[in-house]
Amino acid sequence: MTLAEIARLAGVGRAAVSNWRRRHATFPGRIGGTDVSPQFSMAEIEAWLRENGKIQKSAEREWLWPRFEALAGRDETGLAIAEVGRRLAGRGAGGSGLLDEVRPLVERAVEIGRSEGGAETFEFLLHRWLDVHVRQIATTPEPLAALMAELAFRTVVDAKGSRHRTTVMDPACGTGHLLAAAAGSAGAGAVTLIGGDRDPVLAALACVRLELAAHDGSRPRIDVRPGDSLRADPFADTPADIALCNPPFNERDWGYEELATDARWSHGLPPRTEPELAWVQHCLARLRPGGAAVLLLPPAVAARRAGRRIRGSLLRTGHLQAVVALPPGCAAPHSVSLHLWVLRVPDPKEEAQVGGRLLLADAASRFPRASARDSVPDWAAIGAFVRDAFDAADGTEPWSSHYVRTVPVIDLLGDEVDLTPGRHIAPSPADTGRQLAVSWKEFSELVTGMGKSARLLAGLGLTSDAADTPTATTVAELARAGALTLRGGQQPPEGTVGEGQPVGEGFPLLTVPDLLVDGQPHGWLAPDVVSASGAVVAEAGDVVVVGVARAFSAWVHDGPPTVLGPQLHAVRVQPEQLDAWFLAGSLRAPANARQAGTHTSSSSRIDVRRLQVRQVPLNEQRRYGAAFRELAEFEGMVRRADTLGHGLVRDLGDELAAGRLSGAV
Repeated sequence: MTLAEIARLAGVGRAAVSNWRRRHATFPGRIGGTDVSPQFSMAEIEAWLRENGKIQKSAEREWLWPRFEALAGRDETGLAIAEVGRRLAGRGAGGSGLLDEVRPLVERAVEIGRSEGGAETFEFLLHRWLDVHVRQIATTPEPLAALMAELAFRTVVDAKGSRHRTTVMDPACGTGHLLAAAAGSAGAGAVTLIGGDRDPVLAALACVRLELAAHDGSRPRIDVRPGDSLRADPFADTPADIALCNPPFNERDWGYEELATDARWSHGLPPRTEPELAWVQHCLARLRPGGAAVLLLPPAVAARRAGRRIRGSLLRTGHLQAVVALPPGCAAPHSVSLHLWVLRVPDPKEEAQVGGRLLLADAASRFPRASARDSVPDWAAIGAFVRDAFDAADGTEPWSSHYVRTVPVIDLLGDEVDLTPGRHIAPSPADTGRQLAVSWKEFSELVTGMGKSARLLAGLGLTSDAADTPTATTVAELARAGALTLRGGQQPPEGTVGEGQPVGEGFPLLTVPDLLVDGQPHGWLAPDVVSASGAVVAEAGDVVVVGVARAFSAWVHDGPPTVLGPQLHAVRVQPEQLDAWFLAGSLRAPANARQAGTHTSSSSRIDVRRLQVRQVPLNEQRRYGAAFRELAEFEGMVRRADTLGHGLVRDLGDELAAGRLSGAV
């Protein structure tokens, strides 16, 4: 355990742990790590904390997870957590297959859950488990799940005109995020929740999760079973009013051969490369007349040529009601704009509508982001935008507004049947004008800032006299002298890296490929993974050095604590001996990289320990460090101006080509 982990488990700040270590002679000694980053025995630390009354009651749950994580594997840990939930839900002991060493841990978790809240304790353990296995298990973020459930209830309730007992189905339920959201959207209405998942561990967790959440007066009926819904649907004879689904993406082995003659394919046999359209038709086949389905799908489903006949049939029969393009980052995979498809099975009693229309909403363009992961989605704004779109599109007349349009079906039935909202919705001139005005303002501010920085940098006096050039030393020699510590990043354990923004207390993960794309972390690690794997974390003020020639650089880290991947190095200086900005500026010199490179190709590695630094007094270092810092800020402004300038040229060129020039040039 690290000092940070001890602080988190004890429910105190890291400074408090450092004080305990310094002031108490009985505090356990380190068993690993370094003097800068010591590691301790968890058993010894827990015993010491309990003996000295240092564990807060609110932190008891934190001590559970390290023991669950230490179990044999993913499935064993998941089943143990499900057993905890089963007992807390009042179903008694059901884990006959539990190992003997697991039973005391389960009983301890149940004891804590009964004193601190059963649902809260189970959710704590479940979220920690999901954080560790984030790359193996796809989940639907709670705000998105709530939006999907709201749209489904809206569609089916508007169709039925009443709120009788509603059956909600999720054929790929995972750990039950969508079914839990459906229970919340049902309110006081009676609801039956049925779910299936081919992973029995996920099905067990979803079942107890829903049972623990059902402590209000409604008491929904819950039936979650393991099973492959496409190949052997456990609810084949149970019709549903609502289907919610976040199906697995891009799975080629979904049963194409054995299901070729299945009766569910009323809109056509899904091609082998279109498994998502198999899930769409599966959901429709399980709905009652008037029922509604909402699915989260990758954007390619709306445009891939292989699926155009099925998309055309969904349009002609009136099953597809709306397609909503979400901003990137709303759910995994976070780098793309996922789509919501809203579908409905027409009720034979309803009057047939002639010339149907499809609602298209482009939230991806309405809420643009600098990158797919630069911020957490504004779910309140996204939800309001989608609700307003459905409110305005009442289905009686063609309608359009900014980023929303109802398109006649006949206009979509071309050769491609492309249902991507952005292809059919052009931003209004007013919106484009406002965006251009904002961009021009930022560009002008950048030009002003670059001008000031350029004048300062151009005024620096440079000498050509090299007679008094100080001798140079290397990073390795500085490390031996104690002036700095050098730590090299490493590859995270398989299956532990999550995509997009960190969840909870997760750490961003920076890799060399990230630097080659946009310089931003594209993944994250859970705190437990960071602690267990001994990952290298760059703190604010550390110098980060890239150890490959194709992305070589060095800079002073000023962001949140960030885990470094392979070929990235964290250098922590002793401030009384080295200035961080002076060191970073000296290390990143191209000539330095050439001298320390293993060979001359762009894929060569840089031996960071061989990089050289001039030996000058600390005051002189700080003088140079200020210049290096100004140069780094100038570089950042130049890059941002380049990106913004290209966008201005593109957008203004579109406006001029459309004939929207007013006044003289």
